[in-house]
Amino acid sequence: MNRKLAAVTVSSLLLSGASAGAQGVEIMSNKSRATATAPAERFTGKVLLDPLFGVNSVTRAGAGYVTFEPGARSAWHTHPAGQILIVTSGTGWVQEWGGEKQEIRPGDVVYIPPGVKHWHGGTATHRMEHIAIQETIDGRNVDWLEKVGDEQYGAAARR
Repeated sequence: MNRKLAAVTVSSLLLSGASAGAQGVEIMSNKSRATATAPAERFTGKVLLDPLFGVNSVTRAGAGYVTFEPGARSAWHTHPAGQILIVTSGTGWVQEWGGEKQEIRPGDVVYIPPGVKHWHGGTATHRMEHIAIQETIDGRNVDWLEKVGDEQYGAAARR
């Protein structure tokens, strides 16, 4: 799926259900949203973040386009309202605390329930890109925990 089309489609779907109070169509130009390198205290390896949209007066959902290079991954974390991942390219892994890692590919949609400790990222040999969508509750959309260690990640790589 084309990256920009995927972002527009997700934005349209999210905003269409909550747009009753909106005055009209709103285009959120990508010119005003720069790519950022993910913070090292929350991610391992090279991870790029492209914001798509954030919380506003109409929706409490926000989304970003995340690129994980091979071997890159998030730290363990939870979301107070859960999270949806839409894989747009590459091959990645997602793992719930205490569970087996699972491979994710383009077109896969991953739902992570509220409060479930998990991580996600590229495989050891492939990059992975996804759109991450989460709602904000009481000013929070994520609670960051410890990093996924090389031994934990390596064990995931061998499965």
